[in-house]
Amino acid sequence: MGKSQFLSFIKKEFYHILRDRKTLFILLGMPVVQIVIFGFALTNEVKNSAIAVLDQSKDDATASLTGELDASRYFEIVASLKSAAEIGPAFRKGKVKMVVVFPPGFGNDLKHLNNAQVQLIADASDPNVANTLTNYANAVIMGYQDRVNQGLKLPYTIKTEYRMLYNPQLKGAYSFVPGVMAMVLMLICTMMTAITIVKEKELGTMEVMLVSPVQPLKIVVAKAVPYLLLSCVNIASILLLSVFVLDVPINGSLPLLVAESILFTLTSLSLGLLISSATGSQQTAMFISLTGMFLPTVMLSGFMFPVENMPLPLRVISNVVPAKWYYIIVKSVMIKGVGFGAVWKETLVLAGMTAFLLLISIKKFKIRLS
Repeated sequence: MGKSQFLSFIKKEFYHILRDRKTLFILLGMPVVQIVIFGFALTNEVKNSAIAVLDQSKDDATASLTGELDASRYFEIVASLKSAAEIGPAFRKGKVKMVVVFPPGFGNDLKHLNNAQVQLIADASDPNVANTLTNYANAVIMGYQDRVNQGLKLPYTIKTEYRMLYNPQLKGAYSFVPGVMAMVLMLICTMMTAITIVKEKELGTMEVMLVSPVQPLKIVVAKAVPYLLLSCVNIASILLLSVFVLDVPINGSLPLLVAESILFTLTSLSLGLLISSATGSQQTAMFISLTGMFLPTVMLSGFMFPVENMPLPLRVISNVVPAKWYYIIVKSVMIKGVGFGAVWKETLVLAGMTAFLLLISIKKFKIRLS
């Protein structure tokens, strides 16, 4: 092969890449997307976490400490509780991740007894976040203690008591089991259904379906049913392993948890059918389902990294990731033991996504061979 012929082959390949917009996007766009997502989402630092304060003392000392906690970049005080009875509902509704409790007479005990106590109650369904938040809060409290002790012969001492709700032993399985459920169901269901319709096109069996009197809706649904049944087996196996092998309890309603898992499975199947209807080859469908679903599911669902730590654009994008809503539901029902009343919004989001994706899938299903 001569030099000119070799260069012509190189030119030909460049022209081919430049004409193929999908390939060009993958080559140039994917690295940019990955570095942005990894750069902003890949952090173990916890910032702007929603907390509540139960101040039963209401004196200058508690006001100063509350102000310092709120001024810290790690916390955002979103509620001031009036009684201890409001602590449980605040956690179950997912409004806060930690509650700071000042007992009656906090300031008086500090001034006259040189000793006072504060309680930190954290949501330990995510043990890493709970540990981090209590450590940050304790650092703020100790910093306040050091400042007020300057020049005092008999220093003040503030004792911090910790209480971890839902997961007192701080087992990591309580956090990763809901995340693994979301990731496994999303990837398997989406990937397997993504190649179904496009496989019929490649094998030439689409013609048989096109001449049949079956409506497109029934064909699409028929494609999803076997994978729905297989996903139910996956749900059962994950729950059994979680309870009997990993000792993760199901504190809420088992029927509700199963129903929510089936709804999420339908969402994933609908997404897979949309990919299958919109692509022309199994390789493309599999690539989109793996690459397009794996990164958002892992990075933007809240499973690996807290969503509230991310920049606003990524927080907005995370709202269209189905796994985020399912992860919230599983943690709430399985770990916190809440009922449907606490997760109806997330359920409605998943139901809306399922209906929308299924509708688009049917519209993209071509009656004639392209």
